[in-house]
Amino acid sequence: MLIVEGLGITLLIAFCAIIIGTVIGFLLALMKVSGNKILKAVAEVYTTVLRGIPLATQLMIFYFVIFAPLGLNRLLVAILAYGFNSGAYCTEIFRAGIQGIDPGQTEAGRSLGLSKWQTVFKIVLPQAVKAVLPTYTSEFIVLIKETSVASFIAVMDMTKAGDMIRNATYNAWIPLLTCAAIYLVLTVGLTKLFGMLEKRMAKSDRS
Repeated sequence: MLIVEGLGITLLIAFCAIIIGTVIGFLLALMKVSGNKILKAVAEVYTTVLRGIPLATQLMIFYFVIFAPLGLNRLLVAILAYGFNSGAYCTEIFRAGIQGIDPGQTEAGRSLGLSKWQTVFKIVLPQAVKAVLPTYTSEFIVLIKETSVASFIAVMDMTKAGDMIRNATYNAWIPLLTCAAIYLVLTVGLTKLFGMLEKRMAKSDRS
């Protein structure tokens, strides 16, 4: 039961964090391509700082330095830490996707009378989403695996659950190999799922 409970927490952290990361990444990517120097600088500082510090260190800073005085729940702190960290990587993924679209597409949109942001939302972003899907999938998979360091602030994710069973039973084989197998099934399953989505989107383009 501990493994199942830990799996639930692992998935909860990963799903909530990727949603937070996607929202942050989307907004900061738009800031980076906006042409406004201040917005670009803010987005640049965010991505540089969050990508330059190990996730485990960020997690402990979030819990012990920033949120300790507020008495925030450990699980919520973990979700926020993973979400803000993922936001930095999603920013670069989305920025690359937006800037990877042929400038001619933007020029065509503007020539049709669309505003700059209408062109971005109606022409550029739909194409960028398809282009970044494989990289976005990888970010989500990495996020699931990185939840294994949530135990640094005593959150009982799946790895922590396996370790607790190992300590109680003095048997490392079954709990740890079970955790490894579940992580593998999760990552392979998600890779297949997003692969099917990618193919479906490519098929809709051709039809």
